[in-house]
Amino acid sequence: MRYVFGVAAPWSSPPLWATLAASILLLGDLGRKLLSWQISSDLLAGVSIVASALLGEYLVGAIIVLMLSGGAALERYATARASAVLDALARRMPQIAHRRAPHGVEDVAVGEVGPGDLLVVYPHEICPADGVVTSGHGTMDESYLTGEPFLISKAPGAAVLSGAVNGEMPLEITTTRKPRDSRYAQIMRVMEENEDRKPKMRRLADRIGAWYTPLALSMAALGWAVSGDPLRFLSVVVIATPCPLLIAIPVAVVGAISLSARRGIVIKNPAALELVGDCRIWIFDKTGTLTYGRPVLTAIDTAPGVEEREVLQLAASLELYSKHPLANAIRKAAEQRGLGPSPVISLSEKPGEGLRGLVDGRAVVITGRQHTAAWEARLPPQEGGLECIVLLDGDYAATMRFRDEPRADSRSFIAHLSRRHRAARLILLSGDRASEAECLARAVGIEKVYASKSPEEKVEVVLQETATAPTLYVGDGINDAPAMRVATVGVTLGTHSDITAEAGDAVVLEATLQKVDELVHIGGRMRVIALQSALGGMALSMAGMVLAVIGQLPPIGGAVAQEVIDLAAVLNALRVAFPREELSDF
Repeated sequence: MRYVFGVAAPWSSPPLWATLAASILLLGDLGRKLLSWQISSDLLAGVSIVASALLGEYLVGAIIVLMLSGGAALERYATARASAVLDALARRMPQIAHRRAPHGVEDVAVGEVGPGDLLVVYPHEICPADGVVTSGHGTMDESYLTGEPFLISKAPGAAVLSGAVNGEMPLEITTTRKPRDSRYAQIMRVMEENEDRKPKMRRLADRIGAWYTPLALSMAALGWAVSGDPLRFLSVVVIATPCPLLIAIPVAVVGAISLSARRGIVIKNPAALELVGDCRIWIFDKTGTLTYGRPVLTAIDTAPGVEEREVLQLAASLELYSKHPLANAIRKAAEQRGLGPSPVISLSEKPGEGLRGLVDGRAVVITGRQHTAAWEARLPPQEGGLECIVLLDGDYAATMRFRDEPRADSRSFIAHLSRRHRAARLILLSGDRASEAECLARAVGIEKVYASKSPEEKVEVVLQETATAPTLYVGDGINDAPAMRVATVGVTLGTHSDITAEAGDAVVLEATLQKVDELVHIGGRMRVIALQSALGGMALSMAGMVLAVIGQLPPIGGAVAQEVIDLAAVLNALRVAFPREELSDF
């Protein structure tokens, strides 16, 4: 039998060793925090565990260990792995390439591909390396990198990017660099380099604990000094143990995660719920975020004497047989105006030259501006967005203009952010062309625009903005993932890319801006209720601390009283999962 501070401490006691074994990991973590001068909310719990062991109050120590480990388990349950982003990037890239050899096509590991190799990219496959098309005609989706919402036509001589998704036709490409030096690999390296550059924001419990812990320890020391009894110190730190912080706040967080899931929002980083209401700079991607990510016909500029409806009807009839990225937009515009197709007698679509055919006895050609030099003086000025030129019977007839369609609620959502959520600055950050980005910004009411930005440049912009105030980044494409990782809070809109979904702190499954607004409201509501639980519980604990200082509350009584306080705090925190009010205000 040994004595510590005059109190019997049987070191061979099984309950003592059980308590110490259960607390060793928790105490180790607390020790590391102390060495780095971090005063966290669980420091008092660690002091209580050590003091109860030294003073032989093993039951008290076991109760504190149970409460502390329960809160830690809730936090681990709610926290997602940051490395999952890089895992998703790696999973997306093909591991096998189809290389042309003298005896045919052979499958080789992507690592064996070098510059000058001839690769076959089959329909719907991901291109494994940067290169140039040498054979075949088709389209590729490069929106993961460029932000352009359109399929890009590919013909011999066209450049292709690694990571692009091939369309419905096989293509042969000659590689220009090794896969590890490709554009896609560069994005992966940006992700790795910025993995730890996300702002380290102090959690709510730690911010409160920073002032509460020194206060409680001071009162405990006062009680010991006045009475000369070390049990008085233990009594104070036990009742002072901030279990409302350690348990009620994680309960509120898990309740908010559950509520978010029921509303179609997956929370991958619980800290986002605490921080989303503090974000004063909102940064938006363009394509697929503030727009639907699909081209729509916005204008038809006709030549004198040419009717708009006639041009649209003839062009739509011809486009029924085309797979060009703009064909669907023309067909849809005709359907909306009630224009049915006419019979097509002949049809020709040579890559790079456009579409031509005979419709209702009229010779129709749909092509690009580069093939209409003979009518250059009659063409309208070129504007932002995409366009195509329509020729009828060998003469210029019309210019069709297309833009990416803004979401119906984009403008109202942007307008309410400053009014309802104290947004100080709204930014459009896009890889798209300046003309397109600026046009959309004007349409939705955003003043600050960064256009034609690569994923690396997006990261730098977000880092600069985050240095001035907390940022919330909303995006949906792979090109958004690196920037999303360094923003204070990253929100993925939709599930188009598993990479972006992993990079976001929250994933909005239904790609609507209203769900982003709901996320902000859920986070704000959770914060209010968590503070109610924490501060209310701590106020009761402080009343108990006064009783312990004057010797009216023994250690075991303090532990029991703390359990009652915990119960009240947890019951209040559970309200987070069952809202009665609306969760959106626009």
